[in-house]
Amino acid sequence: MKFEKYQGTGNDFILTDARRLKPLPKNELERVKFLCDRKFGIGSDGLILIQNHPDFDFEMVFFNPDGSQSFCGNGSRCAVAFAKKIGVVGESCRFLAIDGTHEAKIFKGKTENSEWVEVKMRDVPKVETDAPDTFVLNTGSPHFVRFLENLDGVDIFSEGKKVRYSPRFSEKGINVNLACPQNSGISMLTYERGVENETLSCGTGVTAAALAFHIFSGKKTGQNEVAVKTRGGDLVVRFLANTDGSFSEIWLCGAATFVFSGKI
Repeated sequence: MKFEKYQGTGNDFILTDARRLKPLPKNELERVKFLCDRKFGIGSDGLILIQNHPDFDFEMVFFNPDGSQSFCGNGSRCAVAFAKKIGVVGESCRFLAIDGTHEAKIFKGKTENSEWVEVKMRDVPKVETDAPDTFVLNTGSPHFVRFLENLDGVDIFSEGKKVRYSPRFSEKGINVNLACPQNSGISMLTYERGVENETLSCGTGVTAAALAFHIFSGKKTGQNEVAVKTRGGDLVVRFLANTDGSFSEIWLCGAATFVFSGKI
């Protein structure tokens, strides 16, 4: 299997062109786990197949390291950059993922091996407010967001695991994000289900935290933009906050960078 490795703010992914030759059946989970294993395989936060689809520029099939499937925001941005590199798309595209249809725009990146990719996320009709500083919402994957005064000394692995395996969320799992207001934006840490560990970044989590921050900080409705700092780098989330409490026109924006190619 030929592959390329990409990373988006520290989220790293294995990508392969599966339009003609299907290198990995969708149900072959043990091979997914092997490829994503950092000791015995290639190592990554996920595996992405680029496949043909009659109604879209391509279909993105995403696997978590444990073999489960979900939507991945940073993975989708890397998938778009890879699709452009192999000639599937140009400066914009429409693709299908497990949570539905997405649009994307591609711009020249700051480095030779990177693209600036903006992916339109699904609308968020509802945000649950568990407490003034705690929110639950789905941005393509389910997320728990809590705001703290600072993140110094926070053990995101242990804190995230407590929430993810709590009676409320243990059956289906949830991604856990701890965030802190910083200047005009936020900084954050993420524990990801499927990876079952901290990741340096999470696109759907960044999106969830940005929307939750809008509510937490009492900002007005209309067009908004939030800068988000993760351990792996900086992202920007643009969105429209509607009067009924829903969010639409949500765009996750940041760099998607080629790392290396190989064959296994």
